[in-house]
Amino acid sequence: MIALCLTACQSLPERDLKQAAVSTPAGWQAGHHVGEAAVEHWVAAFADPVLSRLVHSALLDNYDLRAAAARVNAARESAVIAGAVRLPQLSFTPGYQGAQVRDSGFASTRTDAFEALFNLSWEIDLWGRLYSAQQAAQREADALAADFYGAGLSLAARTAQSYFESSEADLQVQVAEQSVKDRRAIVELVRGRFNRGLTRGLDLRLVLTDLANAEARLADARNQAQAVARRLEVLLGRYPGGAILKTAQLPVPPAHLTAGLPSQLLARRPDLVAAYARLRSADARLSGAQRALLPRIALTASGGTSSSALADIVDPRAAVWNLAMGLVQPVFTGGRLQGDIRLNKARVEEALNTYRSTALNAFREVEQALAAEQWLRIREQALSEAVAQTEASRKLAVYSYRQGLIEILTLLDSYRSTLDAQSAHLAVRRQLLNNRINLYLALGGSAYDAD
Repeated sequence: MIALCLTACQSLPERDLKQAAVSTPAGWQAGHHVGEAAVEHWVAAFADPVLSRLVHSALLDNYDLRAAAARVNAARESAVIAGAVRLPQLSFTPGYQGAQVRDSGFASTRTDAFEALFNLSWEIDLWGRLYSAQQAAQREADALAADFYGAGLSLAARTAQSYFESSEADLQVQVAEQSVKDRRAIVELVRGRFNRGLTRGLDLRLVLTDLANAEARLADARNQAQAVARRLEVLLGRYPGGAILKTAQLPVPPAHLTAGLPSQLLARRPDLVAAYARLRSADARLSGAQRALLPRIALTASGGTSSSALADIVDPRAAVWNLAMGLVQPVFTGGRLQGDIRLNKARVEEALNTYRSTALNAFREVEQALAAEQWLRIREQALSEAVAQTEASRKLAVYSYRQGLIEILTLLDSYRSTLDAQSAHLAVRRQLLNNRINLYLALGGSAYDAD
């Protein structure tokens, strides 16, 4: 019995965010980023009022986010329910009983009984078992609140990325439309030369084939634009009608930011806050399971009045009451209580390793986004140069073809190179913006004012 009591009296283990997680370096390996992380209200950093309005609309009207908010409310009420058992439970049970009994002479006797009884029950939480259950429920509610906040940040990020994707898709359509227009001009050029006997029929067939391919690429670009528009509308809680946003040009990514220290991530990222809260919830449940081995003290009381006449039910002389206090000490439960302790120990171990795994993944996301930004900037600069060179070579190829200095295949190749370079440049600009948003999200930056 003493051994059981010593086991049951163990308190919650001391936890520390840094000690519970994996070891972290002093700085990020992907670059020299020191100081406090500048990741507050990152939507405004893009200086795009349309983007700000869309994110605000999504946070208000997205149905998945509303469902997450309802889960938070449900968890908070569950915590209220879990804490209610620590308080005395009082109920009022009025009643009436009537009976009529016939005797052998066919006479009858009627009896009436009116009752107004109160019942009180209270388990005195001497060892904190019920308090542990309440704390476990509260920690779970805290975890769901962190999940909700994280869902809001994720929704803001997906809305911004979809907005930039829609902008890119619209620009890709414009590039493809210009390409078709240029190909038609080439067709007219070659057809005129063919009619004057200056070129072969094969050249005309080749440029017509190239024009058909450009028109097919334009149709694909328009299809991509409507698909992106529908995804964005769903994020905004709107019917996916496929309305194409007339967006502005892709913005330049905000200035290089300071990522802060790896250790700061543990208290800032919502998924890490939620994982840590679930670890503490598991600790509380284990503590409650251990305290279940200790005696329980319960106080019960009932009282009220009982009378055969309804008018006399308020007469104090008809009052009855009783009071009882009981103690229950588990002795033999077939291993249920010890099994419950082992079960909760396993859940604590699971929650601890889940927290560590979540932390490692969070560090990976930040390191990956920091490294990707460096390489994407190099790629964007190279593609920007490629666009300038291909446009210059295309103009030179048109002149050379008019002078009969090059074959038609060289001219067509210059147009394809120009289109490919322009398309790739738009794609990498959008990837830079998406990667910056991924970095804000990985750092746990707030997308909006929580107020």
